[in-house]
Amino acid sequence: MPRPAAVPSDPFVIRGAEPGDADGIAALCNLPAFRFGTLRLPFETGDKVRRRLFEGRSDLTLLVAEIGPQIVGTASLHRDAGRRAHVGAIGMGVHDDFHRRGIGRALLCALLDLADDWLGLLRLELDVQVDNDPAVSLYRSAGFEIEGRARQSTLRAGAYVDCFIMARLRPVPTTPSSTPPLAP
Repeated sequence: MPRPAAVPSDPFVIRGAEPGDADGIAALCNLPAFRFGTLRLPFETGDKVRRRLFEGRSDLTLLVAEIGPQIVGTASLHRDAGRRAHVGAIGMGVHDDFHRRGIGRALLCALLDLADDWLGLLRLELDVQVDNDPAVSLYRSAGFEIEGRARQSTLRAGAYVDCFIMARLRPVPTTPSSTPPLAP
């Protein structure tokens, strides 16, 4: 399955988010372009972020990208349970001033590594607004395909917009047998 190569143009660090990051994540969520491309509402607070992301969420992995002390991107992987335990949903966003610098690609690569190599997820899902061409292109480069279109699914700046429903299926890995084949 293709994975985009992570080639950042700025030195940044990707790490697991911590509750102390809530104020920085809230600041990121309140940026106009970040909010425009996600489902976040205006006026996010650090306390609201802390409760939403860090209280009782063992099914969620949240990453942040930092340049120095500033959080410049986030990415999340929510793992389903029960009969959908093989499925994960991702979401991500990058700071308004740091688009096109490899941060989104690096965050996506980190999520794909986690999903494929550590959690063994077979299906990853996401929704993306149909006019977010850079995000659609990034997801396609990582093997995501458009499975459908949700019409008027998101209220954005007073207007309803469509979203693509995209998914990436990972083939079930096989390992070579340790026993040699039987001779005829």
